[in-house]
Amino acid sequence: SGSLGVFIPLIVVNCIIMGRVESFASKKPLDLVVFDSLGMGLGYAWVLAGISAVRELLGAGTLLGFRLIPESYTMGFFAKSPGGFFVFGMFIAVNMLLKKRLAEGGSAQ
Repeated sequence: SGSLGVFIPLIVVNCIIMGRVESFASKKPLDLVVFDSLGMGLGYAWVLAGISAVRELLGAGTLLGFRLIPESYTMGFFAKSPGGFFVFGMFIAVNMLLKKRLAEGGSAQ
């Protein structure tokens, strides 16, 4: 009920990931499924770590407990849920920009 509400987004994300893995696994041989699952898991972990690092740095001014930005320059917005959506949106925008530049034949720089 009320206490479950916090965990519903985690359950939904887990279902999305498992649905994608299951749809791939039902059509491919085992060796490809294992490597695909490892790649998806590692990719998901890297994205979560990246978003978390940016949010911690901008929201609290620290990274792994070390202060890198003075507390007076931090933005509490990034430590809250809307800040997470903003950082996620910026990750998507950068990803789309890099894909577009690579598709045009140029470098990602």
